Amino acid sequence: MNAFSNIKELLSVLARERTLLTEMFEKRKTFSYKYDYALELVEYDDSRIRFLIDYSVIRENGNFLEIDDQFIQFFEQILEVNEEINTSLIDSNIQHLKDNINYYFKENNEHRKYSYLRTIKSSLRKMGILTLRNVVDLKRNIDNTFKNEPNYKIKKAKLESLDKKRDNLSLFIQSIEKLINEEDEQTFFKTALDDELLHIIHHLKIQLNECNHNIISVQQQILEYLNQVQYQSRIVEKVRQLKYLKDQFTIRNDTDMERVLAANKNLIFEKRKFYPLKLSLDYLGNDEVLESIRKANAKQHSKVKQKVSLAPALPSDLLKEETEIEIQINLEEVKNSFIASGNNLFNFVIRYPYEKELSFDEQVTVFCQLISLYEEEFEFTNDFSIMNEIEYAIVYPK
Repeated sequence: MNAFSNIKELLSVLARERTLLTEMFEKRKTFSYKYDYALELVEYDDSRIRFLIDYSVIRENGNFLEIDDQFIQFFEQILEVNEEINTSLIDSNIQHLKDNINYYFKENNEHRKYSYLRTIKSSLRKMGILTLRNVVDLKRNIDNTFKNEPNYKIKKAKLESLDKKRDNLSLFIQSIEKLINEEDEQTFFKTALDDELLHIIHHLKIQLNECNHNIISVQQQILEYLNQVQYQSRIVEKVRQLKYLKDQFTIRNDTDMERVLAANKNLIFEKRKFYPLKLSLDYLGNDEVLESIRKANAKQHSKVKQKVSLAPALPSDLLKEETEIEIQINLEEVKNSFIASGNNLFNFVIRYPYEKELSFDEQVTVFCQLISLYEEEFEFTNDFSIMNEIEYAIVYPK
């Protein structure tokens, strides 16, 4: 396994293969990426794919490819689409912070002491960002689990697991707050306090306060979802029991279903529900499945042949060729003639020999267009004049 020698080489490779990596990252959850698909995106240059495999950017699994876990984690964290709740990073940062505070007090060299201070500031910034991001990921995972997980037992287990992670996050937030306000560490924050550290601590407290509010709402959300899952699972269990009694042909004798249905007419007004079967793309790509789809599609065609009405014939006058000539005014040419004339602009525009006859309103339009386009080449005076009830400024060339 090879390793990149420097940042420049790494960024160069990621930039060169951005099309392939973008496509694979977008489809990381749907299906494994086929080697043949990747070849198309690298212009059928197999050496480019082998290079990514050798440098552990992507991994090969038979005829399929996937982005390596460390790059997946990097992309997800930068793009803030990570689904893993990683509280161990927060815990390690707390311990790392305590260790560096201890090193700071024991160090006598000012240069190395300042290096420990920089590390402490970095740890404080990381703790706020990691905690806030974990809370956001937790909320998103709770919503996705409740809305997308079809198995009720797995859904309940996942929600309970997420609730434990919520407890851990809450404990870590309390640990960070205690660390900032702890008497043992207050000595450091008072002696090493500068403007940047003060700003970082203030911003961290704001982030922790926001996390606390979100944790409270997450707790309420989990309780609500768990209650709904428990209610729905009871309904599913009852349906299974009814299905069992029906299969045993004892449903009429062992239940009062007929009496309940006779007293309740709501079912008549409900729409008929359809449950479409979603097939995978790989399965649909089989030749046998495609042939079955074609046969089913052929049966769905309507046998009623509709007669298409013909449009009436076009009149012969519309088929004659006609030429329309449109004369446009060359404003650049008018401007050049005006600069050479030395006259004021409005009088020049009125008397200019255009290729077609212009009305007074059109000449006023030409005047305004010239001022708008070539303002820097004209000299505007404070004098005004009136013609045909229109007041205009006296403008000369520079």
